Amino acid sequence: MIKKTLLFLLLSTLWANVNAQTNPTNKLDEQSVVRAEDGNVYPYSVWRKLLSTGKYAIKNRQTFTDSGKPEYLLYELSEAQQQAYFARRPKPKASDCFTEGEAFSGFKATDINGNKCDLRKADGKVVVLNFWFIKCPPCKQEIPQLNELVAAYKGNENVVFLAVALDEKYDLKEFIKTNPFDYHIIDNGRSITTKYNLKYYPTHVIIDGTGKIHFSASGLASNTMYWLKKSIDETLALK
Repeated sequence: MIKKTLLFLLLSTLWANVNAQTNPTNKLDEQSVVRAEDGNVYPYSVWRKLLSTGKYAIKNRQTFTDSGKPEYLLYELSEAQQQAYFARRPKPKASDCFTEGEAFSGFKATDINGNKCDLRKADGKVVVLNFWFIKCPPCKQEIPQLNELVAAYKGNENVVFLAVALDEKYDLKEFIKTNPFDYHIIDNGRSITTKYNLKYYPTHVIIDGTGKIHFSASGLASNTMYWLKKSIDETLALK
């Protein structure tokens, strides 16, 4: 009886070891080995940042390192997969300072290049607002995607992109030398953010052609850009 028990325990241990190799844990952390499609191992900070865009996913690579650690594959999703993923995700948290459906109480300002804007009265254009500042990590992180958004509506005079920054003009001009930002940038915007009692950054607001708030988002979610574009298209369709 003792021999049978010992044999059972030995077989159970062997099975557990085999199962651990063929079905490694899906928990991903800083010690996980993540390879890109080119075979190179990506550092934790890199693959986490790519995952946060919603354009990439990770799956078990079914291979192991020399020490027996499971390897994972970082791969890019197709455009259709990305859109489906973004659509399934919860809608980004709306800003407490801007209520969808209400009239936008506008402001008058001049951007860092001397261009004047007056949002106190609707003029039929869709206004895409971004509130940010240079030392805000998620604000900086989303700039490349915001530039892609601007490029998607290049030549469409019915869409205006404005970024209200807390920083001074000189600092902003130095910043964009190495970090191009294609929005029209308004400097020293603290009086504007105070007007709306804004506390969280980045904050996005889309105003339709009638001057009503169509969409707002506080912070940066993986599908913020999806919702910005979706909301811009919706407001354009109302014209």
